[in-house]
Amino acid sequence: MMLFESAWVDEKAPDPRSDMTDAAFPTAAPRQHAASAATKAGDAAGGLSSQCCAAHRQRLHRALLDALDLRRRDVSSLTDQALRQEASKVLTDIIAADHLLPPSADRRTLVREIVDEAVGLGPLEPLLADPEITEIMVNRHDEIYVEREGRLSRQQGGFSSEEAVRAIIERIVSPLGRRIDESSPMVDARLADGSRINAVIPPIALRGASLTIRKFPGIRPGMDDLLRSGTLDVNMSRFLSACVSSRKNIIVSGGTGTGKTTLLNILSNCIGCAERIVTIEDAAELRLDHQHLVALESRPANTEGRGRIEIRDLVRNALRMRPDRIIIGECRGSEAFDMLAAMNTGHEGALTTLHANSPRDALARLETMILMAGMDLPLAVVREHIAASVDFIVQQTRLGDGRRIVSSIVEVNGMESSRIQTQEIYRFQSRPAPAFIGCGVIPECFLDDEGRALLPPDLFCQHTLLPKANQAGLPAHCSSMKTCNADDMTDVL
Repeated sequence: MMLFESAWVDEKAPDPRSDMTDAAFPTAAPRQHAASAATKAGDAAGGLSSQCCAAHRQRLHRALLDALDLRRRDVSSLTDQALRQEASKVLTDIIAADHLLPPSADRRTLVREIVDEAVGLGPLEPLLADPEITEIMVNRHDEIYVEREGRLSRQQGGFSSEEAVRAIIERIVSPLGRRIDESSPMVDARLADGSRINAVIPPIALRGASLTIRKFPGIRPGMDDLLRSGTLDVNMSRFLSACVSSRKNIIVSGGTGTGKTTLLNILSNCIGCAERIVTIEDAAELRLDHQHLVALESRPANTEGRGRIEIRDLVRNALRMRPDRIIIGECRGSEAFDMLAAMNTGHEGALTTLHANSPRDALARLETMILMAGMDLPLAVVREHIAASVDFIVQQTRLGDGRRIVSSIVEVNGMESSRIQTQEIYRFQSRPAPAFIGCGVIPECFLDDEGRALLPPDLFCQHTLLPKANQAGLPAHCSSMKTCNADDMTDVL
């Protein structure tokens, strides 16, 4: 199966699948071109039961691999497009000579799906092409879930076998120099379009090989998109833009899938175009519009256990690169100390994310990460270091209806009685009506020496109702948010 390691990479080549199958089976139903329609398609074999269909797919899949393996010398030099054409031709001949396949089976669809699985990404291909899907989760070979608009749903269909999932994982990670086997059963990688992938296999995956894909959006969202989706309101967006422009150190905190990286990317694009930016990530997800940009990515150890480059190494190296801004995709370990040191020693305006359920939890996590880094420092010193380095914490939350919001913006303003002091600038209230509330507090860092506000005071005193969710419980895309009566609102929690 390693014969087809790089077959999935060629994204720009025209798709020969429809030409081959249409010529071979002219009476078959016309192909559905819409990606969203393809993701909702049923069994490939028309009237066959799913169990019977899976059995025929496994049998034909093995026959195709055996036939191509006999032609290894002929196909090893083929391009991805030519390999797909050759596989389609071989499988068409196999099906034409097969007497076990019932007449009701949709042969054209079988050819497309089996070839996808043999030389492509199988049932994942239409899911990756569907712009409505943001995450794909393969729990086992016959169980696939997807996320649309923050909601999970079971996807019809699946892989033909456990071996097919393993082959596709190998096909993804091998060109990247990664490996996955019993001695190393976990791997992180990414597709050519930037989508992030995590794969685990037995023995640690008890139900079979599992694959999770966080899709990279084709269209990069901006601040206006956050306003339309109700992630925050106008005052909050203006304030965050002012924080980035005035070089405040910001941490975006939240749980998994709450939109931290999306918000970080949007805030990063508020940085002046003349500034030099260095981004540091585990898996490259940030897409900035700046020309003066250096993007660094960590690297795992190779098959010999050598060559590992950690986030902390990249942070230290970035300080030697004369950065105006340092952006760390996610802070999760010992790099926290170096990041805070950079924030507090002339590299203001740093941005990063971390996993935490509240701003207070985010501060506690920073303390823990620094202490776990092996720094022999008293807790009081660690807290002073955090309080002197971080200016604001932006908390992201995902609501019950799937929409993602900025639930709190908190200023970190020093130490008192050995405790880091914070004050909330904005918050989200769920009852009696969901709304974004300005707490009426002007941040201390936006007061001059005489106590006068450097930003308009009315920026912190709004009461903006969250846009209604539609009848399906998904976010309504409104053009603006405004204050209205309680009768016009829908409680989304």
